[in-house]
Amino acid sequence: MKRARPLPSYLVQRYHGWKATTYAENQVWYRRLASEGQRPRAMVISCCDSRVHVTSIFGADQGEFFIHRNVANLVPPYLPDGDHHGTSAAVEYAVTVLKVAHLIVLGHSQCGGVKGCLDMCKGHAPQLEVKESFVGRWMDILKPKYEHVAAIADEDEQVRQLEKHAVVASLENLMTFPFITSAVDDGTLSLHGLWTDIGEGGLQCFDPAADRFVPV
Repeated sequence: MKRARPLPSYLVQRYHGWKATTYAENQVWYRRLASEGQRPRAMVISCCDSRVHVTSIFGADQGEFFIHRNVANLVPPYLPDGDHHGTSAAVEYAVTVLKVAHLIVLGHSQCGGVKGCLDMCKGHAPQLEVKESFVGRWMDILKPKYEHVAAIADEDEQVRQLEKHAVVASLENLMTFPFITSAVDDGTLSLHGLWTDIGEGGLQCFDPAADRFVPV
């Protein structure tokens, strides 16, 4: 591939720093992970947003979480059509092969993907409406939830509530996967919906009984 370029120097320097410190101090642990394979207890589906640092939030080490990131932490409905489905493939692997005990969907504040969906629903994002927009077609997953926030006057609150609906939509779509429904019914898998406030460091968990997010 002729277009590939060498790694930027600042990343090379950071790598060498990590190899000389963190890796050197935990070499036995890294080699054990390599030889014994991964046994994560939980899968986390989070947003691609660089501000969402999943392992830092929960103080996790390598090997603890099976993490999948995509725009707006969305899970599409079960659709075995023989096409390419990265998120569905990650979910399938985590549940059927790794046998994770917990599947967590983690949403966050100031989500650009969710804001784009809101703009699209209001007719303010024609660039996302075109068929060629990968982001727009991905955000179609969330569009049905717009009706729940359409009447909110304050746009910041609209976005915040739609961010939480994105988490709920993903939980609902997860339950359309037969192998997830089976694992949940068997009690071998539990689903969890979380939303984190980036600026405040807060964490909320979806309570299905109350149909709302409550502080952790």
